[in-house]
Amino acid sequence: MNRNALPLEAKISVRRALLAHYDAHKRDLPWRGESDPYRILVSEVMLQQTRVETVLSYYGAWLGRFPDLETLAAADEDEVLQAWEGLGYYRRARNLHRTAQVVRERPARTLPSTYAELRELPGLGEYTAGAVASIAFGETVAAPDGNVRRVLARLFDEPDPKPAWTRATASGLVDPARPGDWNQALMELGATVCTPRSPRCGGCPVVPWCASHAGGTQEDRPAPARRSAPRRVLFALAVLHCAGRVLLVRRPPEGLLGGMWAFPEAEVADAAASESAARAMLLTTHRALCDAPERLSTREHRFTHLHATYYPYLFHVEVEGSLAFDADELAWVDLATPGGVALPVAQRRILESAREHLVGSAV
Repeated sequence: MNRNALPLEAKISVRRALLAHYDAHKRDLPWRGESDPYRILVSEVMLQQTRVETVLSYYGAWLGRFPDLETLAAADEDEVLQAWEGLGYYRRARNLHRTAQVVRERPARTLPSTYAELRELPGLGEYTAGAVASIAFGETVAAPDGNVRRVLARLFDEPDPKPAWTRATASGLVDPARPGDWNQALMELGATVCTPRSPRCGGCPVVPWCASHAGGTQEDRPAPARRSAPRRVLFALAVLHCAGRVLLVRRPPEGLLGGMWAFPEAEVADAAASESAARAMLLTTHRALCDAPERLSTREHRFTHLHATYYPYLFHVEVEGSLAFDADELAWVDLATPGGVALPVAQRRILESAREHLVGSAV
């Protein structure tokens, strides 16, 4: 059997069965039935590598703050990153911001309507471009994400669905009459029925055509990917405190957490080296001497390929300022209300730890 094709009659039957199931059982999500291409784009970018339940708490707030591409394009990056704070994978927010700015320069000042043109925008990969092109503009194009890959691997009993296979197979199945609904139905099936573990085959509308179900291999498809263990890194942090405010510095625009704000940090070889590294940062960033630092609680945070451990040290300094950073690269923020800066999750927890420590010390 061709592992990426169905006979025409079976293909038509699969389309009908899946779309009927989608019409009857699709989840009530705020972006479902949306026709505004910008709103569709926002939802699809947010949903990249993020659970639907998490996106639900951000989608409406984002649209309230940036209701259209013009508003988003006019915002500064700090405001954009702050609105995205907690969603993770911050490159998505920066790319969405850049996309808005690129679109603003187009003659029509609207999102392009074809998959090929959408792919040229910052950060729009084949999944996002395919989803927007099919849902917003009705183009017959696939949107292969992780859910789609899993569904197709089981439908065709493919143990190792490579990107090219997934792309070709998904493209060959798209319903030309309802391409946007088809792509959403396939993703919905993977999210709610054809789940990674213990798929609910009894409730699957395409089980009559599923090769892995027929062969009893659905639990093994696709074969689990081999992932390398996250690299462990240790950081010393210097938390400079002056009269209820602390010093933050802006991270470089590219790389991990690019453009966000954080405490001055230095990678260290082990925990024993963290205090001396923090002291060195104090002298570099502030050129000040002070009493022995106060050790705050160690924090850990897992990124996709990184497991970071933070050793923060609290230093009390008498005056604000820094000789190591330009004015636009640093910010002294209020411990209680650090508004206007986008803080990664781990850094915000360290800020809260510093506030609790100082409140406890004052009692």
